[in-house]
Amino acid sequence: MKLVKPFTLGVVAMTALLYACGDGGGDSARKETTSSIPQNEPKKEASFEDQHGDNPDYVQGLALIKDSDCPSCHMAERKIVGPSYAEVASKYENTEENVDLLASRVIKGSVGEWGDVPMPSHPGLSEEDAQQMVKYVLLLRR
Repeated sequence: MKLVKPFTLGVVAMTALLYACGDGGGDSARKETTSSIPQNEPKKEASFEDQHGDNPDYVQGLALIKDSDCPSCHMAERKIVGPSYAEVASKYENTEENVDLLASRVIKGSVGEWGDVPMPSHPGLSEEDAQQMVKYVLLLRR
């Protein structure tokens, strides 16, 4: 009886193992049909951009805010020095009265609405621009 060399036996074993695991060298064009994303993963909320990106109040207000000093103290969804825009939107309904009230606070400044840190005044900001910025903020209600 002829003995099989250990190296040959190892090669045969590896070939059998690869074939059994699905990589038998046959159909290399076979495609994986399963997704790498778990099916039970909760869906992410749509971004504000997805929800309002075509709304002129959103687009114009965001542009004004980006060109201002607002981002020094505020972010869309996270509190830094002042409240997040989403927190403001949650506290105030999107009404003409609230737009006027908040625009006035942006221009004149305020203190005590969100704690002891005062919001500085912005006297160089026009009422129309302040209202447009507030309209953007109030669209960020979750």
